[in-house]
Amino acid sequence: MKHVRLYQNTPLNIGEELTLDGYASHHLIKVLRFPQGKNITLFNGDGFNYTAEVLEAKKDCVVRLLNREENPSESKLNLTLAQGVVKGEKMDFLIQKSIELGVDKITPVLTERCVVKLKGDKLQKRQLHWQKIAIGACEQAGRSVIPEVATPVSLDEFLQQSNANGFVLHHRAEQTLIDMPPINEATILIGPEGGLSEAEITKATQAGYQSLLLGSRVLRTETASLAAIANMQLLWGN
Repeated sequence: MKHVRLYQNTPLNIGEELTLDGYASHHLIKVLRFPQGKNITLFNGDGFNYTAEVLEAKKDCVVRLLNREENPSESKLNLTLAQGVVKGEKMDFLIQKSIELGVDKITPVLTERCVVKLKGDKLQKRQLHWQKIAIGACEQAGRSVIPEVATPVSLDEFLQQSNANGFVLHHRAEQTLIDMPPINEATILIGPEGGLSEAEITKATQAGYQSLLLGSRVLRTETASLAAIANMQLLWGN
């Protein structure tokens, strides 16, 4: 049976018994039909893995916390993705895969060419949905620190924030990652399906962002974001 890792939004104390939340209990009992007496791994975002023995797997799942170990899966590169909001499942996919690749924070950015319009309750629900995807990606990837999916902001609001080593991706740039010196912190800014406008690229460069080219081919936004993350992790992370 595949080893199970589950997130619990609660303090985890060695030696204590814990009733897992409804989602985790349902997943173990109804989906996996997980047997009593076997061990699982829990995490709560504090950077540790917790080994827990399943004591009861009936209506609710009760576990005993046996030990904890520091999780070494985090990259030495602190990486933020500022992603122009894209439609539907593309955004879910981007959040999931960028977190699997080691991103530390994702800020959805509303730009001129964003098709998706988010306001009020719809915005709040979408952000909560994205954060759940982030947690699921951490379960899959073996991470024990939960990256933040920030509240979507306009590009102007985002550019007013302090961002170390900012890079704006577009196919008219000339510098590549090979030209860059090693760094331990970076922010990637990329537009939605239609890309960033010339005016938005100018705003970003005026705010201190360096133009970055990934290669000689024009990439879709979901390809470009993940390619940039993977290459930065290869060069500067792990």
